Amino acid sequence: MLPALSSAAESTPQAPSPVPGAVGSLASLGLGLLVVIALIFGCAWLVRRMSGLAGMNNQLMKVVAVMNLGTRERIALLDVGGKQILVGITPSTIRTLHVFDEPIANPADLDSSDFARRLQGMIGKSWKGGAASDGEPS
Repeated sequence: MLPALSSAAESTPQAPSPVPGAVGSLASLGLGLLVVIALIFGCAWLVRRMSGLAGMNNQLMKVVAVMNLGTRERIALLDVGGKQILVGITPSTIRTLHVFDEPIANPADLDSSDFARRLQGMIGKSWKGGAASDGEPS
């Protein structure tokens, strides 16, 4: 009886399918791509959420003001433990320009133009003081 069933199964005409593996393969590929993209966005969201945990103690260090000097250079006034530090920031380095003994700006009542004026005034005084040794009056 077995040989009769096998010959009957072979003689039954089957409709040729166009390419059954292609549709399944494309669906599997598309689903895999969606999973990878969702995983990338999930990791980015997680990193963004976790980066906020590192800076939760804002009491010790604050950015008082930032002033752009060029397209990639800027100076920033930082308040660290009650002292204010002026730093220069470039794409490759961050350097301390000056540490102020007494605070020159209060972060609560300071706008950017006031900071810029005070900083230019202080820089101008120190540059004129240095130029006085060259024979120019300060």
